[in-house]
Amino acid sequence: MRRNTRFALVTLLGLVPAVVAWRTAGESLSLEPQSRLWIDGKSTVRGFSCKAPVFTVDVDAAPGAVAGVLAAAKVVHAVTVRVPAEKMDCGNGTMNEHMLKALKANDARTIEFTLTDYDVAKGESGVQGTLNGTLTLGGAQRTVAVPARATDAGNGALRVTGTYELHMKEFGLKPPTLMLGTLKVDELVTVSFDLVLKSTTVAAIERGA
Repeated sequence: MRRNTRFALVTLLGLVPAVVAWRTAGESLSLEPQSRLWIDGKSTVRGFSCKAPVFTVDVDAAPGAVAGVLAAAKVVHAVTVRVPAEKMDCGNGTMNEHMLKALKANDARTIEFTLTDYDVAKGESGVQGTLNGTLTLGGAQRTVAVPARATDAGNGALRVTGTYELHMKEFGLKPPTLMLGTLKVDELVTVSFDLVLKSTTVAAIERGA
């Protein structure tokens, strides 16, 4: 029995380096400063646009991820997008106040999208795909499918763009109403993103690390 236990222990220890190597063989993609995320909507009076001046995108992928995505290969393992709800800016103080109330920003401080799966295929204007995942907004969680496109941004970077039509009421959110009810925001808004992602290895080389 002791001999079998010792053999099992040696075998387990022998596997540890292989497991560690597998887990660290990935590649992270960092978000470049020119990346943008914003919401466009309309009301009974005029249209509006609210931007997310602060947000994070965490991407874990296989080595050579940028080239892999551009070749329509499924090389991305995980993606998480986080937006501090209270940082959303509509360019107008009154509109900001009503929008933050509508998003329940005091209680649900983070808007988050987590990728669960995706489809990719080469198209005439880049790589087309659908990002399937879970969106958490206003304390509610729903599955969503977001159309997206990936193109070569140059200098070893990847550009990912897309739009998603979001119905606020599906997340239990009440569209803002201003000016004693004369301005009513439509419950359908369009979420758009224009992300530039670069391998952290490439970025480190450029910085001379």
